[in-house]
Formats: sequence, C-alpha cells, structure tokens
Amino acid sequence: MAETFSCHKVSEGVIEGEVLVSTDDLCFYLVDPETGKVIEKNHALEGQSVADKILIFPSGKGSSVVQADGMYQLKMTGKGPKALIIRYPDTVLVASSIIMELPVVDKVDEAFYEKIKNGDHVLLDADKGQVTIQ
Repeated sequence: MAETFSCHKVSEGVIEGEVLVSTDDLCFYLVDPETGKVIEKNHALEGQSVADKILIFPSGKGSSVVQADGMYQLKMTGKGPKALIIRYPDTVLVASSIIMELPVVDKVDEAFYEKIKNGDHVLLDADKGQVTIQ
C-alpha cells in the first residue's frame, strides 16, 4: 500500500524510480562517471551505482568545485541519479541540481526515513511537495 510524505521542493520536477539510501554524506566527485559507482573507500555505498536511482543521503561533502564537477560528469555520461532526497542540502548541491535540472527535495517527514529502504520504488513530486513509497 502506497504511503505519501510531505517534503520541501529544492529543485522542481516529478520522477519515479528505485531508491538508493546512504547513511554517509556524498561527494559526487568520488563517483565514477563511467559506471555511476561510488569509489570512495569505506563509504556506505562503496561499489554501488547511483545511476538512474533516486538517491537519499544526509548531505554533500567536498569543495564546491569538485562537487559540481562530479555532478556534471555524471550528467554528461548519463550515469547520474534521477533525483536527490537530501536531509541537509548545502548551497553547492542546491545550485548544481537546479542548473542540471535534477529534482531535489529536503525536509521530508521523519517517518519516511524510518520506512524507506534500498530497492523501494518511490514517486517524487517536488512540485507538489510529496514523496510516495509505492
């Protein structure tokens, strides 16, 4: 049974897909642009691909230049995520996501984080401020 949670639109868009959940902050520069796999050692997602996933993670990390470049490289190779659900978005993630037309939300109901798990399918409607676990 589907369950819908409220959220706050950071960057517009409506998308659905499979989620990939990280407990660690993420630097997109440490994601291989050819495969979409996280290459950062000891990261919660090390070896897993973010390609075509709705990526859920706490926050970004790294300098603005490497973060934006990492996101750009992933977009150019088509190996980036479909959307981002971020607990604590930073300015670089927000600006880069808007420029790259990537749907992004934050301030999702806390109950969402208790229910969501890798492989779940969600409908993210940033425009309406809703995320639905299907």
